[in-house]
Amino acid sequence: MKSAMANRSNIPVLYAGVEGGGSHSAISLFDASGKCLAECDGPCINFLLIGMPEAESRIRGLVDEALKLADLPQNTTLRSLGLSLSGCEVAETNESFRQGLLERHPTMTEVCYVCSDTVGTIATAFEDGGLCLIAGTGSNSLLLKADGSTHRCGGWGHLFGDEGSAWWVAHEAIKWVFDEDDNLRRPPHSTDAVREAIHTCFGVKDRFGLLAHAYTNFQKHRFATLCGHVAAAARLGDPLSLQLFEEAGAWLGRHVVALLPHVDKEMLTAERGLQVAVAGAVFRSWPLLRDGFVAATGPHVAAFQLLELRGSLCSAGASSAGHRLPRDCSQQTRLLCSWRQ
Repeated sequence: MKSAMANRSNIPVLYAGVEGGGSHSAISLFDASGKCLAECDGPCINFLLIGMPEAESRIRGLVDEALKLADLPQNTTLRSLGLSLSGCEVAETNESFRQGLLERHPTMTEVCYVCSDTVGTIATAFEDGGLCLIAGTGSNSLLLKADGSTHRCGGWGHLFGDEGSAWWVAHEAIKWVFDEDDNLRRPPHSTDAVREAIHTCFGVKDRFGLLAHAYTNFQKHRFATLCGHVAAAARLGDPLSLQLFEEAGAWLGRHVVALLPHVDKEMLTAERGLQVAVAGAVFRSWPLLRDGFVAATGPHVAAFQLLELRGSLCSAGASSAGHRLPRDCSQQTRLLCSWRQ
């Protein structure tokens, strides 16, 4: 969390970028020179999960908190606000959300730019398009080419997709426990560590205690939290937890492979290999994902680099206001993995 003092008598021109996933969100506040004035975290801002009015309210709260940290008046109007949010995959819906936000909070920002978390990741990591892979509460991937065309794999939510995500790891862990107790299938390894992780995460004593969480009081991000408990068990050497993360890595690798037929040759033959911008909490467990990811991806590419996102979508929001925010893409990412055949 960062903050900088601002002269109340000389309010700077301000730009902000918000990244919002299924479990949490973050905002970065910048002046016109590209200097970060404040950063802070917030709750889920996926309007498909919480509804548009609540998402709008949470965005307003994030902006207020960032202004407070920067010692700026709460009624300060941003020049531009860029929103990179999970669930923002349909242009018409994004426009409806943008208009509703501006109508209900008319003094918050002069310009608002809304896009998916995948587009935001690419805009932050690369100058002229690229490939990104998201693995947070859910999973998604997108190829944005230099000519503006796009190709995607995933992003369909937990009913139809989310393979390799925190939700997926949690669901698979729970399913092994249910199936073992039902004598439906025999797990490849002991479920003791995974079972303990489930009971600890949800505060339950048996499978019946999970039913309310799965139906009456279902919260997707609560299930995603279990992924962290399973990761902890994997780091302690639990075989089943290790297998779940290796399988998650393979699924994420398949997302990249699915997009390869559309990738320009120049991207594949670049000196450093295919560069993929990655974002999401699951990549904090990269050592657990690596073997599965390489096994799925390695046979199809000569080399690749995974670049972990550490910047904000603020630049895209600034561009929509006619201002090119100074930035260095190389400073927006850090090298997570470099692999070559």
